[in-house]
Formats: sequence, structure tokens, C-alpha cells
Amino acid sequence: MGFNCGIVGLPNVGKSTLFNALTATAAAQAANYPFCTIEPNVGRVSVPDARLDRLAAVAHSAKIIPTQLEFVDIAGLVRGAARGEGLGNQFLAHIREVDAIIHVLRCFEGGDVTHVEGSVDPIRDAETVETELMLADLDSLEKRLTGVQKKAKSGEKEAQEQLAVMEPAVAALREGKPARSLVPALSHEKLEILRQLHLVTSKPVLYVANVGEEDAAKGNALSEKVAAKAKAEGTECVVIAAAIEADVAGLESDEEKKEFLSSLGLEEPGLNKIIRAGYHRLNLLTFFTVGPKEARAWTVHRGDHAPQAAGAIHTDFERGFIRAETIAYDDFIACKGEAGAREAGKLRQEGKDYVVQDGDVFHFKFNV
Repeated sequence: MGFNCGIVGLPNVGKSTLFNALTATAAAQAANYPFCTIEPNVGRVSVPDARLDRLAAVAHSAKIIPTQLEFVDIAGLVRGAARGEGLGNQFLAHIREVDAIIHVLRCFEGGDVTHVEGSVDPIRDAETVETELMLADLDSLEKRLTGVQKKAKSGEKEAQEQLAVMEPAVAALREGKPARSLVPALSHEKLEILRQLHLVTSKPVLYVANVGEEDAAKGNALSEKVAAKAKAEGTECVVIAAAIEADVAGLESDEEKKEFLSSLGLEEPGLNKIIRAGYHRLNLLTFFTVGPKEARAWTVHRGDHAPQAAGAIHTDFERGFIRAETIAYDDFIACKGEAGAREAGKLRQEGKDYVVQDGDVFHFKFNV
């Protein structure tokens, strides 16, 4: 099961520098001119989770395998992209394929990096990108709307169900509101219809305020504006200095990284915050499988049931699911492993209706 976040923003805001640091590679060419990233670059990164190390220590696991997220570095968007300006068409095609959007905003003044709009204003930049995405979604929906309306009038049930989502989405977009503004009021069935429409503005968004090195620890006035915007929209803002993250990624040992960050007043890389926040915006949670061979983290959607968790490991596990021997993370640690948890009555037998909880340690029983 793959989950991915697209890294977007105007040209020269630090997207490719951030991507390079995230993946600790130079796969995305970082250059001081627009459109240096022509094709989307893809990198997989481990989701930092201290619980996995503790579980492995208790179980004396030979290997530790964290869960992962995929990041896609997408070419810079410019004003007019919805009409095909710049790399608009490629940009929009690539961004429709991701699960969530990480919107990088420039929050540093000066330097020798050219801003495509000629001045630094992260709120204006965010609105520019959002407007282009809303225009693209509106164009996509309006092209399909007449045909669906005709089918709905003729009594086609599927078209009527689609129309009940499409028309409010069109109305919202015409009012300058993203499609995700509809999400809180939609039922599970309508949310699925919205997802199938592949609207860019229906995807969850996380803002990343890219500040200068001197503001990495506390942010600045520009990043505070982005944080206020994120709060008003019910989402999150992560403050990072992409240049620092690139330097950290270039250091070899964890000790070197820790010392470097400490010298700047930072406790951990900003990338860790981005990964965790992206994981949260995708509404994901982690469960574990633990044994002498390996301790491994797995990813499912919040609200998934035990058979779906089993299916994340192997489709046969879901198809032949019988039950899940389940230990809460805290109980596994406190009881010093599976045997202790079993003796203490903390190991539970859960069936098909069990909703997975973050941190569950599973051993699945199945028969195919």
C-alpha cells in the first residue's frame, strides 16, 4: 500500500532543495531558474517512530523496518497554469495522482534566488497556486457536468449520486472555495464519489514555511502569517530552513547531525516534522509486527479494520483472515514482550470488526 505527498509551490521557493534533503539524494536538480524540475521526481522516506526501536529492543529483533511515505517533487507552478502557462498541463496531471499536497512557501527575504513574482509574499503565493488549482478543477467539472445532468434526469441512479456531489463542488469552486471545503459535511459514500472525481483541491494540504537559517528555530513574521492561514483552514504549518535540511542530509553520522542541529537550537530535523505531519494529513496510523527476525511498522488508514491491516502485509492474510492476536504498544513495552503480555492478560483476540488502533502490535491468524 503506497501513500504519497506531492511537493508543490511556485518556482524557486525551495521545493527541490527540500526534496533532495528528504530523500538524501541529488535526484532533483536545484537551480536558480524556473522549471528546473521538468518531470516529477519520486523518493521514498522512512517515517520516524521511536516506538519501533523500543519494540525491537524488547523483542531482540535482528532487523528494524520502518514504514515509509512517498514524496513527489512536482515542477513549479506559475500564474496562468490552468490555461497551460509554464508547465501547467504537466503540473496538473502529476498533482492529480498524489494523495496529499505539501505546499512549500518562501518565507525568507534577500539572497540571490529570484522570485518568479518579483517580491516575497507567502500568502499571495499560496493564493496564486490555490486559484490555479481551483480553476483547473472547475474546468474539469464543468466539462463533465452537462453529460451527468442528462443521465441523472433520465433516472440513472449512479449519475444522480454523482450530481449530488458535483453540483455543490462546482458552486464552491465558483465562489473561490476549494473542493475540500465540502468534506466535513459529506457522508462516507459522498466522500468516495468526491475522491473518484480526482479534484486537486479536494486533497488535504500541509503548508511548509521555508525560512532563512537564522529563523529556523523560531520562524519569522512571514512564517507566522502562513501558520495563521493554516490554522484558519484547519490544517498544519511546519517551519523549516530547507538549506539547513540539505546540510543535515549531507552529514554521515547521527551524532554529527545531532551536534549540528543543537548548534542551531534545533532538537530534530525539520524533515521529521514534515514526514509526521504528512502522515497525519493523510489520516494514517501505524501498527507493528514484532519478532526475533524483524520489528516492522506498517501503515493503514485510520478507521481500517483488522483484516485490512492484515492485507497491508499480504493479500492472502486478508482473504483468509481468522483473527488478530493484539497487544497495545504500551502493554507490550510494560510486559516486556509478547510472552509477558499473554501472562498478564493483555493479549487480546480480535475479529473482523476490530478497528485498528495506532500502535497495535499484531500477530495475524489466517487460513487460505
